[in-house]
Amino acid sequence: MRIVEAVVKVNDSRKRAMGRKVINALGGEAQGKTVALLGLTFKPNTDDMRDAPSLAIVQSLLDAGARIRAYDPEGMAAAKALMPEIDLADDAYEAAQGADAVVIVTEWDIFRALDLKRLASAMAAPVMVDLRNIYPIADAARAGFTYSSVGR
Repeated sequence: MRIVEAVVKVNDSRKRAMGRKVINALGGEAQGKTVALLGLTFKPNTDDMRDAPSLAIVQSLLDAGARIRAYDPEGMAAAKALMPEIDLADDAYEAAQGADAVVIVTEWDIFRALDLKRLASAMAAPVMVDLRNIYPIADAARAGFTYSSVGR
């Protein structure tokens, strides 16, 4: 039982660390900034929100004073029920409109095919935090993003 408790504790810690990573990408201050989250569900191709990393990330960002605008291809209804304080968008580009950062939380195939230049040009500040490492660093930089990923 202690092993299971330890695993749960580590997983929760990692989710909170993702929120801090986003705040750091915003220059260490999220107060009054808009963050676009792409992907809210636990994994792609489902509407399952149980233990979704987005829950902890959203809470961290809200606690830091950020405004959240999000898009998920399947999980919008479930996400709205669990996170009524976030704004939902019709697509990734609408979520990014005027945002100070965009965060890829769930590795949906639709997010792998984004027009990065279009995404960057829609934003107030082209900052991308790719928590799933779906984009090569060079591609993000070519599109004009200040890019942050995990473990590389």
